[in-house]
Amino acid sequence: MLKRTNSFEDRYNRLLQELRNEILTGGLRPGEFILPENTLSEKYEISRVSVRKVLAALVDEGLIEKIAGKGNRVRIPGEDIRRETLTVAWFSTSYEIDIIRKLIAMYEESHPYVRVELLLLPETEYVDNIVNLIEYGFGPDVFILSELHIRHLIEKDRLDLLMPYVPERIDVERDSYRKVFDMFAVGGEVVATPFVFSPVVICYNERLLSDGAADRLESMDDWSDLLALAERSTVKREGSDIIDRYGFCFSASPNRWPVFLLQNDGRFIEEGGTASVLSETNNVEALQFCADLMYKYKVSPIYSHGSSYLAESLFKKERVAMILTTYYFMNEFRGHDLRWDVLPLPSRKKQGTLLLGGGLAINRQTNLPEMAKHFIDFLTDKPAQTMLKQQGCTIPMLREVAEDNRLLDPDIHPECYNVFLEALPHASSLRDLSLRQSEVELVQKELNLLWANMETPEDACRRIEALLNERRAEAAASSAAAKT
Repeated sequence: MLKRTNSFEDRYNRLLQELRNEILTGGLRPGEFILPENTLSEKYEISRVSVRKVLAALVDEGLIEKIAGKGNRVRIPGEDIRRETLTVAWFSTSYEIDIIRKLIAMYEESHPYVRVELLLLPETEYVDNIVNLIEYGFGPDVFILSELHIRHLIEKDRLDLLMPYVPERIDVERDSYRKVFDMFAVGGEVVATPFVFSPVVICYNERLLSDGAADRLESMDDWSDLLALAERSTVKREGSDIIDRYGFCFSASPNRWPVFLLQNDGRFIEEGGTASVLSETNNVEALQFCADLMYKYKVSPIYSHGSSYLAESLFKKERVAMILTTYYFMNEFRGHDLRWDVLPLPSRKKQGTLLLGGGLAINRQTNLPEMAKHFIDFLTDKPAQTMLKQQGCTIPMLREVAEDNRLLDPDIHPECYNVFLEALPHASSLRDLSLRQSEVELVQKELNLLWANMETPEDACRRIEALLNERRAEAAASSAAAKT
């Protein structure tokens, strides 16, 4: 016989769990009295004897205490407090780690029955570590995911590990930005709540602009403007081939160079189709411009393509005047004697840039779903988002905080911090470019010959297009065979 969903056991457990969650999440504060037994009996449709059993269980857990003649009260925490542990995973290289630790301390102070354990995992193989921890029953309950990590989970077909959640109070159009939420949406469902984001922008050093350049740039309209300023800002050592300072630097990271493809109305995959069209003229032109910056005009270092972080390193050393970067990496510049600011990217045939972000995900197997949701509510509410902005450059997802100029600190933030608002309408995520994560990695690997000047952009695009289409044909054949 099937068990009735409205059984006594269900009602009993619902009362126990809801009271426990109310205490743990701060809905019922220390010293506050719980509803009378008869009220709880009527509300949950169980006897007062059963209500007393629930309350006794909470007494045993150290969450409440019975006050003779008055009722049951949430305990005021003492030294013998028993805390429920919520495990939160973050990747260890995050610039927000120190801020997250402060936010955790703030949360624990206002939620004395909860202990938040921060689990730091290596950035490399981050998704594999999360998947393995969940599969072996070791949590975490909540974890940060970048848009890259979402692509990894899609490729692994492991989105089933996530419990989709967005705080009810958040109206995307009013409180945040649609494009930021779209980064974490799969099949129309947001699988992780956005936390921070950044478009790719240009960061420039005001001191390194050559004679005749303005102290502060107002705009950079097109590629010719970028090239002209890069040429004026490149300094060659007199009497040698040594470059003392480059005018511009970008990396071969898939989070950087595709901005040029977007600006030239390029694409990896045909619209509405599955075939790669990387050999189209717009794509070839974009890669030709990238190569020319290094080999024809010699305004950008060549070896920077071996590292995703070298541009920021050279910028801090004042050996490059402009770089492609994100607000995330601008956190590198805190504490350095730099005069720097930001600009939206130039364009060619259209405006375009890449959008990156971090979201908060819930482990579908967590034993503490309400606590996990409540912690995400906390991190995306105004106080936490305000601390995030006041102490770092990365853009918080909450619109009223992201656009509040009163929170800007000249020792932390660039003067033109709000250029992200100009960039956002023209931003695309890598997932918008219709490439699977394994294909992104293939393109990055196969472009090395081009970056080394061992292949023309035309040849590179034709060859990589063939590899992408071959891989897609194999995947289609494998899928069809699996269905038969």
